[in-house]
Amino acid sequence: MMVESVLARIRQRFEQAERILITSHIRPDGDAVSSVLALGLALQEKGKQVVMALTDGVPSALRYLAGYDQIVNKPDGNFDLIVVVDCGSLDRVGSIMNSYDRVDINIDHHSSNLNFGEINLVNIEAVSVTEILALHFPALGLPLTQPVAEALLTGILTDSQGFKIPSTRPGTLRIAADLYDAGVDLPKLYFNTLSRKSFEAAKYWGAGLSRLQQDGHIVWTNLSCADRMAVEYPGRDDADLVNILSAIGGSDVAVIFIEQDSDNVKVSWRTRSDWDVSKVAQQFGGGGHIAAAGAMIRGGLQEVEEKVIQATKTAFKNS
Repeated sequence: MMVESVLARIRQRFEQAERILITSHIRPDGDAVSSVLALGLALQEKGKQVVMALTDGVPSALRYLAGYDQIVNKPDGNFDLIVVVDCGSLDRVGSIMNSYDRVDINIDHHSSNLNFGEINLVNIEAVSVTEILALHFPALGLPLTQPVAEALLTGILTDSQGFKIPSTRPGTLRIAADLYDAGVDLPKLYFNTLSRKSFEAAKYWGAGLSRLQQDGHIVWTNLSCADRMAVEYPGRDDADLVNILSAIGGSDVAVIFIEQDSDNVKVSWRTRSDWDVSKVAQQFGGGGHIAAAGAMIRGGLQEVEEKVIQATKTAFKNS
């Protein structure tokens, strides 16, 4: 189906709906949060009653965005329209969808997207869902206010890692420039999105860096529950340490292991090469993109680390 026809159908559904639910994937990143917020705030400007929901809430690092406090963990009631953004498969949404049996609109950029919506707007060439939204806001009849533009640009910045990943295109930068023109303070936003770290996060990095390993073109480290407790780091993520690892010269792939509890480990891969790290993530039930992928793996930290590093070495030895 032509993009213009898909956009016309989505616009019609937006105009007809009164109560709308917008959600995204568990353990949301910048693009997930920003897509939910940008679409939700724009639809509120159109007079719609919008519920924005994320199973795991908003990460503390993104709580500078206008409207983040409207995002709930569990929506109530019935909805005329249910929209899922930045999610390759419905099971990644989490418990929010337990009470609902349909997805009306699916907007995404993952190559693994299963087209699970009644209407599917999927562009795997886009660097982020926020790029897709920003490009099509005029066709969707949605207003570009300053808070909406800030959310859209935040998503583009986070998923492109500051315009560094290979899928960043000239069109991405043109869209970013248009959002800048809409009143976004780009230097401040860039600092908040990509540069700012807490004192606790910096100490947390120290724990991971002290265990840094390298084998050929692969670098990796881990972060344990004990590391988080020792420095009083409030999150269960890596504080973006994986992006620091990916900048190490002489390496093509960076992997980080974040212990969630004694039986679960979150794993993130990054690459600057044309190796597709999402294929390795898929072996462990995860997914993502060519340059950035992740998985939640059951097992102890050391056990998972050994399995994943071996699988990563094998994958790229054969590529």
